[in-house]
This record gives sequence, structure tokens and C-alpha cells, in this order.
Amino acid sequence: MVLLILLYAIQAALIIHVIKTGRNQLWIWVLLLLPAGIGAIAYLAVEIIPELLRSRAARRTARGLRRAMDPGADLRRYESEARIAGNVASRQRYAEELVRHGRFDEAITQYRETLSGLYEHDPNLMLGLAQAQFGKGDAAAARATLDELIRLNPDFRSPIGHLLYARALEAEGNTAKALEEYRALAGSYPGAEAAVRYAQLLQAQGERAEAQRIVRELLEQARIAPGHYRRAQRDWLDAAQRLLRAEGR
Repeated sequence: MVLLILLYAIQAALIIHVIKTGRNQLWIWVLLLLPAGIGAIAYLAVEIIPELLRSRAARRTARGLRRAMDPGADLRRYESEARIAGNVASRQRYAEELVRHGRFDEAITQYRETLSGLYEHDPNLMLGLAQAQFGKGDAAAARATLDELIRLNPDFRSPIGHLLYARALEAEGNTAKALEEYRALAGSYPGAEAAVRYAQLLQAQGERAEAQRIVRELLEQARIAPGHYRRAQRDWLDAAQRLLRAEGR
């Protein structure tokens, strides 16, 4: 009896869903006339599940599961596409995946070979090259590539590239210039990383009061931000909290 009541409740909920979402009204008759549960399964299978599978979140989850089960699947696929198609887009995807796998020398080779002809000064490819160089540990080369990128593409804007430039300066030991770049980024970067890295460098330079002010403002803004922002920025917000706790000890 309880199961039957539950099935009828699901059936009623799905009929309401049909009406609210403007789906074909024939589904109402399917849900009403087929035996309890059968119509609901048909509606879920035809209307709901395919829609969920097409959603961005579902695709992201599925992609994450595939990567967990076979971490090299995308790399093999992109390598094959780059070898067969040989166009700029396929080679760029392959190079980006090489970076994700920590194969920086191979990524650098791919980017350098792709930076030719019409794409010799392409800013996105140059940024990718700088990321691979920085990942390899060559901050000076990354900074030089970014300097050249800006010289050749003065109108190009990229918060990711700007942050990479600041990090490269910091890694080179050019602390004053790095602080200047972090300061310019901290309030506008789409995420918490730039502000936290700025505060960390200030803390390391003994400017604790300013570092504390920055992380407090960041955490206050995060407190009233949407939940998805806090979830996406959890690692950097945790790092900001650690800065506060370290000062309190």
C-alpha cells in the first residue's frame, strides 16, 4: 500500500512537471493510463534523463569519471586528432592536455610548431606557451613570452595571463614588480587566487597588516557570494583562512 501511494505521488509530480515545462500533453495520458510506475519510467527515460545528460553539470561529472577511470584517454584522443588533422585547434588542445599531464617539454614543442604562418603571433597560443614554460619551472622564459605577447598584441586582455605574469615575476625574485601586478589584479580577478597570492607575498615581505586586510575583505565578499562561487574557490578561501589563523597565533 505504501509503495502504491508513493508511485501515485510520483505520477502526480510528473504530471505537474509536464504542465509546468510545456511538454507534449500526451504525456499526461501516458502517465494516467499506463499501470502505476510504467508511465513514470517511460517519461523519465524519454524526457528527463536525456535532458540531464545534456546538461553542463552532467557532462562535467561524466568527464570527471572518465578521467578518473582512464586518465590518459583525452591525451591519446587529442594526440590522434593532432596527428591526423594537424590543424591549429587540434594541436592546441593536445598541447593543453600535455600541460595538464605535466609533460611540459612536449607541450612547448607543440606550441612552438603551431606558432607559425598566420598564427605566428596568436595571443592564446603564446599564453599557452608561457603556461607550459612556467609549469616547467622556467619563469624567466614565461615572463619573456608574455612580454612579447603584449608587445605584439597590445589589445589582448587575459586575467589568467596577467596572473601568470605576476607569478613569473615573483618566481624570478622581482618582488616589487610582482606586488605591483598582484595589486592591480586583486580586486578584479574572477576568483580568489590573485588576492590570496597577493596577501601571501605581502605576508612574506613583513607587510602583515595589509595582508590581513586583503584576506578579511576577500572572506567577507565570499561570505555573501553565491554558493557556487564558494565551492569553486574553496581551496583559495581555505588558504585565506590559514593566513588569518597564522597571524592570530
